[in-house]
Amino acid sequence: MSDEFKITVDLDPSVPVLHISGEITSEADEDIVGHYHSIPESRRSRVILNFQGTSYINSAGLATLISLITKASESSAKIEFAGLNDHFKKVMDIVGLTDFVLIHNTLQEALG
Repeated sequence: MSDEFKITVDLDPSVPVLHISGEITSEADEDIVGHYHSIPESRRSRVILNFQGTSYINSAGLATLISLITKASESSAKIEFAGLNDHFKKVMDIVGLTDFVLIHNTLQEALG
């Protein structure tokens, strides 16, 4: 697995998906927010972030995710997570994100 940060938007499923891989650090902030805003506003009521290829998330990366969740909730939209490994699930629980996002084991589960 490459540690280089990459993000793509998939608008084909009924729910838009941001596929995130590599390391999520402060350098990923603009890309994550920019790709989220590239989703048409009419389709942002529910967006899934797929972390299946994510290798690392530091505190700045967590701050980016918290900011995105906050901005989404201000417009009554929901962010959901999919594909987190056990370690990242535990981190999300420790920092309290599990109170604000629905976490799916897999992308297929999230889309089902």
